[in-house]
Amino acid sequence: MDIEDRIRERAHQIWLSEGQPQGRAQANWDMAKEIIAQEDGYLATTRPVSEDTVDAEPASLQDNLGEFPTLTDQGEGSPPAPPQTKK
Repeated sequence: MDIEDRIRERAHQIWLSEGQPQGRAQANWDMAKEIIAQEDGYLATTRPVSEDTVDAEPASLQDNLGEFPTLTDQGEGSPPAPPQTKK
């Protein structure tokens, strides 16, 4: 069964489960398309990872990440400027 047939069948199931409302064909098609894509992608996420498929970053990159910003990095450590008044 090709992808379009699967989407059509799922859209029909959605339409039936919603009580067969009129005017929802495109919304049901889009929803079915998303569901099929998620199901197909889920299979790829459950495959075991081997060392051949992993493109890991070298550990030396972790040394170059720097520190997390603190409050003084964002200006909260200095007093606010006085408001400007017009003369």
